[in-house]
Amino acid sequence: MRIPTPFALIAAMILTCAAPVWAQGLFSPAVIVNDRVITGYELEQRQRFVELLRAPGDPAEVARQQLIEERVKMGAAAAQGIVPGEDAIIAGMEEFAGRANLTLEEFVQALAAGGVSEESFRDFVEAGLAWREVVRARFAGRVQISEAEIDRALSGAGGTGGVRVLMSEIIMPAPPAEAEAVNARARRISQITSEAAFSAEARRYSATASRANGGRLPWRNINELPPALRPIILSLAPGEVSDPLPIPNAVALFQLRAIEETDYAEPDYAAIDYATYLIPGGRSAQALAEAARIADVTDRCDDLYGIAKGQPEERLTRISRAPGDIPQDIGIELSKLDPGETSAVLTRGDNLLLVMMCGRTAEVNEDTAREDVVAALRNRRIEAYADGYLQQLLADARIVEP
Repeated sequence: MRIPTPFALIAAMILTCAAPVWAQGLFSPAVIVNDRVITGYELEQRQRFVELLRAPGDPAEVARQQLIEERVKMGAAAAQGIVPGEDAIIAGMEEFAGRANLTLEEFVQALAAGGVSEESFRDFVEAGLAWREVVRARFAGRVQISEAEIDRALSGAGGTGGVRVLMSEIIMPAPPAEAEAVNARARRISQITSEAAFSAEARRYSATASRANGGRLPWRNINELPPALRPIILSLAPGEVSDPLPIPNAVALFQLRAIEETDYAEPDYAAIDYATYLIPGGRSAQALAEAARIADVTDRCDDLYGIAKGQPEERLTRISRAPGDIPQDIGIELSKLDPGETSAVLTRGDNLLLVMMCGRTAEVNEDTAREDVVAALRNRRIEAYADGYLQQLLADARIVEP
């Protein structure tokens, strides 16, 4: 990215006049990447942005790493003469806001309420667009997909699985009044490296059905996990615990116990069909008992319509979505369920949220045109090239912290 934005420079000049010492610290270089400056102000802004997005990991470290990568990406873009246009940047900002079901104006207002400027958001989007163009220009022409690869993908043997993981979990309810204490406990648990110690914490604090087994889950194909969770799990070494993962009214932690490659590559899923049913009373004994009763008398999602008969429509929702479009906390629960099974771990407001898995639709079962398969394979190949290129750029970068 560029040496401080015009917004930052103007603010720096104003603040220098009013409070020279404070302004000098805030807008002076905090990290220098290949002669491109990251100021303390930008680090502070990105940390707030990361916190608002509830991204996993330590917000300060995530912010620092993101900005370093963006400086490297913008340097690569500048070397190729790539500069995203104004219309493209605005469209990118609108698309990002749309992921939260907000207009750009509404999203910017929400960011401002959290202390993040529109200019900081714009810089984030611009870096992403520039890198996309770098990757397209550098690698798009290199990717050749063979007919055999296409045939394997269409037949179901070309999924991106081939890896399964053995994990343990802890999901701790964190209502607002207890959030600070639960988050502190989660940070402590995240430092554990012993399976026995993690299991002891799961038995004591976890709200999931697996708590009786020390949080231990059976083997899972990596493609069954929510897309956002996969890189988190794959980044762990056996015995390591993930950083606390904030989810609505709860905090999740995962310990990797083992990982192995398999001969069968699990296909990607085009859609997950599931149902949610709201039970008043939160995690009260009465609500949990009602969830257990419903689980006993239902075998499939269609049975829930009988349970909800005569009740307000909003209590029962039947949804079919691509895995990446499913809320992460629900996606985590669905990854543990087979069709007809339920989970009663999550809450929504004052309601317990019963989640039932209806079914998974594999990509190979969709009416997918051959050219769509080619596009999907090409994109995956390009993403792999891009990741390798970024790691190379980071390894070659001169990173200085004054």
